[in-house]
Amino acid sequence: MRTLHWFRNDLRLQDNPGLALACEQGEVLPVFIFDTDEPAESVPGAASRAWLDRSLRALSSSLGGGLLVLKGSAEGLLPDLCHRYSIDAVTWNRSYEPFAIARDTRIKQSLKADGLTVTSSNGALLYEPWESVKKDGTPYRVFTPFYKHCRANLATRAPINLKTKRLRLVPLEGPSNVDALHLTPSVPWDETMLSDWAPGEAGALARLEAFLASGIGSYRLGRDYPAQQSVSRLSPHLHFGEISPHLILARLADAPIDDNLEHFVKELVWREFAHHLLYHFPELPSKNLQEKFDWFPWVEDPVRLKAWQSGQTGYPIVDAGMRELWQTGSMHNRVRMIVASFLVKNLTQHWHHGLQWFWDCLVDADLASNSASWQWCAGSGADAAPYFRIFNPITQGQRFDPDGTYTKRFLPELEALPKQYLFDPWNAPHDVLSASGIVLGKDYPAPIVDVKSSREHALQAFAEMKRRAML
Repeated sequence: MRTLHWFRNDLRLQDNPGLALACEQGEVLPVFIFDTDEPAESVPGAASRAWLDRSLRALSSSLGGGLLVLKGSAEGLLPDLCHRYSIDAVTWNRSYEPFAIARDTRIKQSLKADGLTVTSSNGALLYEPWESVKKDGTPYRVFTPFYKHCRANLATRAPINLKTKRLRLVPLEGPSNVDALHLTPSVPWDETMLSDWAPGEAGALARLEAFLASGIGSYRLGRDYPAQQSVSRLSPHLHFGEISPHLILARLADAPIDDNLEHFVKELVWREFAHHLLYHFPELPSKNLQEKFDWFPWVEDPVRLKAWQSGQTGYPIVDAGMRELWQTGSMHNRVRMIVASFLVKNLTQHWHHGLQWFWDCLVDADLASNSASWQWCAGSGADAAPYFRIFNPITQGQRFDPDGTYTKRFLPELEALPKQYLFDPWNAPHDVLSASGIVLGKDYPAPIVDVKSSREHALQAFAEMKRRAML
């Protein structure tokens, strides 16, 4: 029996339910398709494509070069492949994005009509979105009760150990060719961006072990400090399916049970919550979950948006975060909240702008997490932060990067500035700025908005939104 396994967001061999089933059935044809039918909101951004390129190369290598890589319409290519390679069955692991659900349903119906056996599995989540619901069957909209429900019904299972000697591959008609996808950008930016990452299953497993060895012990408090190495950095590996959440939970079983472990599990469940929201509210990437925000008087200001995108706002913790994003394809979680608050509140720019920029620049750009997180920061989403909760970029920098280690790493022009002026350099005396080699407006920008007045403007805009919504 020949089974085609369609790789999607499961670029790994171990604990891969769909692939394991295919191996049990006989010979396997491993296929990855860069689906050109995907809508713009789902097409990977530049940073994600660079990661995908290397992840596919790693997967193909682990399969001895036996991964068939194609670009085109998955709906059109799969039936043709099944006919050409005399396929009897097809397996894949489920995706939960609106487009993928509709497409996969059509493909499954079409292949079954052609007499093939088609099986989809859960290889990405701990909980199926349709199972982690309230007793009355409605979806959760608040994280805390969702988390309590998940913890009380923890969907644990032993990771599936795929013995590679059982992996008998269907011979390809030609060589596997990742280059044909043209995923890498035309500039060498991605080489620098990915220099601190190891895309692929081996890199994911190594990252998990490093986190368990030196990160999880200080996770609860340390994860708020961007200069510390207390975060897992597993999100891109999870997004591309280079590691499964079940395997992570299995390894956590050996870690001490304390607040650090519990907070990390909570972050895994937040990822589940984001997918839960996207499944039950498929317009999450484009529409306010709280409809009253349809009346919010957002401001369109391309100049200020560009300053935010390029890390030139004049607020060092914001600029450090935005430059970290551009240089590394990632951003520390605490800083993500700071820069998001600055965009949607101090600049009153629509959260769509932030979502789109992160989508193109993040290696872990995930439609569910990106959408849920931006709506949370904007105040328009499920269990959202109150709109009046506006992060002060000065005090946030002082509190969470007190020595300036993180900020100065990405803002070397401020290296000589004493730390007491690092997060509000415009308040530094002229002789201090001069001694530090800084001319504001030349070496480093002056603030593009005033924190106090922009906060007041944001609160006025929020009041105006409520007034409009009541009319």
